[in-house]
Amino acid sequence: MRVGHLVYAVRVTQTARPEKESSYTARHLSVLEGLEAVRKRPGMYIGTTDSRGLMHCLWEIIDNSVDEALGGHATRIDVVLHADSSVTVSDDGRGIPVDVEPKTGLTGVEVVYTKLHAGGKFGGGSYAASGGLHGVGASVVNALSSRLDVEVDRGGKTYRMTFHRGEPGTFGDPAAGPSPDAPFAPFTDHSELAVTGTVKRGVTGTRVRYWADRQIFLKTATFSYDELVTRARQTSFLVPGLELRIRDERGVPGTPGEAGPHEEVFKHDGGVVDFVEHLAPDAPVTAIWRLQGSGTFSETVPVLDERGHMSPQKVQRDCEVDVALRWGTGYETEVRSFVNIISTPKGGTHLAGFEQGLLKVIRKGVETNARRLKVSAKDNGERIEKDDVLAGLTAVVTVRLAEPQFEGQTKEVLGTAPVRQIVSRVIEDQVHAQLTATSRDGKTQAALLLEKIVAEMRARITARKQKEISRRKNALETSSLPAKLADCRSDDVNKSELFIVEGDSALGTAKLARSSDYQALLPIRGKILNVQKASVSDMLRNAECAAIIQVIGAGSGRSFDLEAARYGKIVLMTDADVDGAHIRTLLLTLFYRYMKPLIEAGRVYAAVPPLHRIEVLGSGRRKGEYIYTYSEAELQSTLRGLDKAGRRYKDDIQRYKGLGEMDADQLAETTMSPAHRTLRRVRAEDAEAAERVFELLMGSDVAPRKKFIVDGAAELDRERIDA
Repeated sequence: MRVGHLVYAVRVTQTARPEKESSYTARHLSVLEGLEAVRKRPGMYIGTTDSRGLMHCLWEIIDNSVDEALGGHATRIDVVLHADSSVTVSDDGRGIPVDVEPKTGLTGVEVVYTKLHAGGKFGGGSYAASGGLHGVGASVVNALSSRLDVEVDRGGKTYRMTFHRGEPGTFGDPAAGPSPDAPFAPFTDHSELAVTGTVKRGVTGTRVRYWADRQIFLKTATFSYDELVTRARQTSFLVPGLELRIRDERGVPGTPGEAGPHEEVFKHDGGVVDFVEHLAPDAPVTAIWRLQGSGTFSETVPVLDERGHMSPQKVQRDCEVDVALRWGTGYETEVRSFVNIISTPKGGTHLAGFEQGLLKVIRKGVETNARRLKVSAKDNGERIEKDDVLAGLTAVVTVRLAEPQFEGQTKEVLGTAPVRQIVSRVIEDQVHAQLTATSRDGKTQAALLLEKIVAEMRARITARKQKEISRRKNALETSSLPAKLADCRSDDVNKSELFIVEGDSALGTAKLARSSDYQALLPIRGKILNVQKASVSDMLRNAECAAIIQVIGAGSGRSFDLEAARYGKIVLMTDADVDGAHIRTLLLTLFYRYMKPLIEAGRVYAAVPPLHRIEVLGSGRRKGEYIYTYSEAELQSTLRGLDKAGRRYKDDIQRYKGLGEMDADQLAETTMSPAHRTLRRVRAEDAEAAERVFELLMGSDVAPRKKFIVDGAAELDRERIDA
């Protein structure tokens, strides 16, 4: 039965196959001509049809103008977001050619906006380096627009052509102005590039206004003003001297143009050096180094010959490298990479060459200075790794070359292989020159940089070891945690709390006041190291800082792992005086600088101990009560309320100067018991503002801090100073 069934199945399949093949013939094949393919499969050309795709279309038009600036032909680009959802991009470049292209018989304007893979960027000498490569950008935007108007100033005249979903023709616009909904008449016999005016001799440029087609894009797709401004600022850094004006006339709520037209102008003459200065988030370890160089390579590419045939030819390419970088005191990395001003967020061969060259030359520098840096076998044979070098690095990596190979039209990854070695060689040579500089300032910067990188290596090794040994102990394990830690019994991270307590005197009271099931105590002695000024190695050598990092058990810096943290809440419990506030600030600096994810996750708190205790006297047999207040204003308000209610209280109101003055019941009731305590959650929602505050209060620059203290002296409560 089983064999017969199998044979039957084979026979059915064999008789059915010819019928299926005969039903699938050439008439089922579709050939999409012209811009039909773009409208049918827009995702292939712009990625998506949401806001990202809408912005990509805008980048295509802007980049065409930027390419003119790259070639030295344009000095200004204007972008206007109109209230009717259209956008205008204009430049003072050479203007799109208006003469007839001989192979197609069409004007240059129509070729650029209606023919895929057509343009001046295929090695014809018009552009030595450009962002456009495939000749599809302008035509794709045209295909995906319900209307696109082009005006070209050239040869003393203004030329104009309009398109409807990629088809040239004329619109019967109303008196109110141009509209994509106006009646449209396509050209029938031949296209016409109309002359609509005259301009002064020597005035050239291109203006493009288009309305995105809502048949293609989602209704929710909108132009992002913030993205546009970010891109414009970025471009102004990459093309020194180019002025970009962004104007928003939409009045969209939540944007700077909400109340009316808003305009911003971007122009920078310092290039990538200014860009790095703009991006740098922390205090500098080195000055901004500008590294420039070039190289050549050959590649075989298909070239269009005189007969219109494609034939492979070997061509020489020039690659120019322009990099600016600096190291800062932090450990965050900010590296931006560009090819012909096109951002490559996913990197590519140029970024790989940058990292390769940097790692190689830094390793050589560390080996050369091994004795001074005390790098030896004690480091367990560990070598400098890429993360050690990139810690605290801010860099802008740009390369310029003709016809770079990208992965796809979105150009997010550079694929030209020889660029890697060229960039690597330039970085090696230039950074080596900086590390071996003979000037006093150069030697100082090189020494500080190598010390920072070695410290990052040691911090990584230490953090890895701490992560391996700082696991919560169980009945079968022995604890390697600090002896002064009074741990809790619970293994539930979400429930457990770590109180960092100021001083041993407060520890004794806190031990009696805590719930040992889920509350752990770690005392610290006095004021810990100010890590804003100190190096990573100094921080790890500090006993108090090392103990805090070890107890939390999640590492530090770049290797910090939030999931490995041993406690759900970290509570800073310091005295309610100026010294206590200083200690809390030092602790917060440690957490912000080396364990920032804890703050970002909202797991760091500051305890709020009371300042005063009021003993209210009872009447008759009624027992008295205690009222705690947390500020001078609250104390006076409470006393007025008691006087008004006719209640008596002892005149000698207790003023707490430290946690050690409380007994266990009072500390538990006011500061530690979840049922009664008040905790302040520490947040850093604005990272840049938080960075500025920490640098002001804890940084190396004394003058701004002195001014801050003098300006705020009048607000200081002298009674809070324990003197």
